[in-house]
Amino acid sequence: MALVLRIVRWVLGLFFLLTGAVKLSDHISAEVHRQMRSQFMQFAEVFPLKEFGYRPEPEQYLTVVGWIEVVAGLLLALGPQLLQEISNFVLTVIMIGAIYTLLALKEPLAMCTTATVCLGLLLLLNIRGREWKVKPKFQ
Repeated sequence: MALVLRIVRWVLGLFFLLTGAVKLSDHISAEVHRQMRSQFMQFAEVFPLKEFGYRPEPEQYLTVVGWIEVVAGLLLALGPQLLQEISNFVLTVIMIGAIYTLLALKEPLAMCTTATVCLGLLLLLNIRGREWKVKPKFQ
């Protein structure tokens, strides 16, 4: 089971690394990058901190989320355990924000599928990963 969790962590980390890179550059896929830029214009409209008077610029929002995904994905896949746990938490918050944003925009539930699956896998890694590390005191 530990090997399966390690593979899930590695694949999920590389997935976030790739999606973050697509947000940052149009060299990987120009069409997807353009689509994300237009989506982040909508996402900025329903940013959770908007209620407190903060509304990010869409381009800056895209860049910040992209860098967070690149760094956290890299650390999730290849970092030491402490940084894996921190990046797991950060990516969990990002996925919760993504689901909130899509629901606030009244997008179809199918649009939430990727974020929901990623959130579920991150929570699985968090919960099951700790379970395998705990050893009884009298072993």
